[in-house]
Amino acid sequence: MRAMMCQAISDSIGGLMLMDLPTPVPDTGEVRVRLAAASVNFPDLLMLQGKYQFRPPLPFAPGLEAAGVVDALGNNVDPQWLNKPVIVGARYGCYAESIVVPVSALRPKPAPFSFEQAASYGAAYLTAYVGLVCRGHLAVGETLLVHGAAGGVGLAAVALGKLLGAQVIATGGSDAKLALVKAAGADHVINYTKADGSLGGFRQAVKDLTGGRGADVIYDPVGGDVFDESSHCIAWGGRLLVIGFAGGRISNIDVNWPLIKGYSIVGVRAGEFGRRNPELGNANQRALATLAEEGKISPYIFASLPLEQANEAQALLAERKVVGKVVITM
Repeated sequence: MRAMMCQAISDSIGGLMLMDLPTPVPDTGEVRVRLAAASVNFPDLLMLQGKYQFRPPLPFAPGLEAAGVVDALGNNVDPQWLNKPVIVGARYGCYAESIVVPVSALRPKPAPFSFEQAASYGAAYLTAYVGLVCRGHLAVGETLLVHGAAGGVGLAAVALGKLLGAQVIATGGSDAKLALVKAAGADHVINYTKADGSLGGFRQAVKDLTGGRGADVIYDPVGGDVFDESSHCIAWGGRLLVIGFAGGRISNIDVNWPLIKGYSIVGVRAGEFGRRNPELGNANQRALATLAEEGKISPYIFASLPLEQANEAQALLAERKVVGKVVITM
């Protein structure tokens, strides 16, 4: 099989090499999936730079989610899985034509989804669901502020926020991207790029849209200046969800702010949430699968590139050119 492999940790994007490797053979309790598509996610980029909390052993293929068809079974695996279209969840290894995973890493592919969509919805929508439902407790009628709304996790949060009955305010860095976010269901959009290129300048607009009250839940995958300014437009009793740091800087905050304004800062790690709470994790997956089968959620695919162009796919994400998701196809 072919795979795009990382041979060394580097700060630069573009170091993956296409390699021919032996096709893996499943062991007891495992299956092999012939992959059709893999999603590109920010954790993939961070792993290549040695900046992610999990560091795979070198050499490795990045890629934490993909979709394909089961084409081989190990011992003690239910025969029903053979030839079944599935979604694969892994910590790495999906930038390849085949992958071997435990049966527990599989989920049936939602019938309405293409393989590209199936590969793209798991991490983004699970992050949004765990953030808004399990950690943020977003209620009907509340105001949700979604930062980085044009990205995969941002668009997922916009869609789920509307399904949960919230008023959704979305921020982003370009008017063109925000037009797509508005079309995806956001009630209001705010371009938070200042004249000097820095991010911010949204606090007054959020206050104006909420009658001075501020947002009840703030979903922040950006961090840095965006996180800092969010502290100035959050409602009493609000929940500021820390999703990630796509902006590059990890913020520090004076703890008198959440004390005085009575809000909570809540960390969101969707994968770890499921690993530590397997029953809740499975319930979350079932809830998302139902929404997918009913056509209530649908990932937006910005671009599909072949496996050998995985470096270019990652560059699109790193350079903030993507609206929704970019995928690699095999």
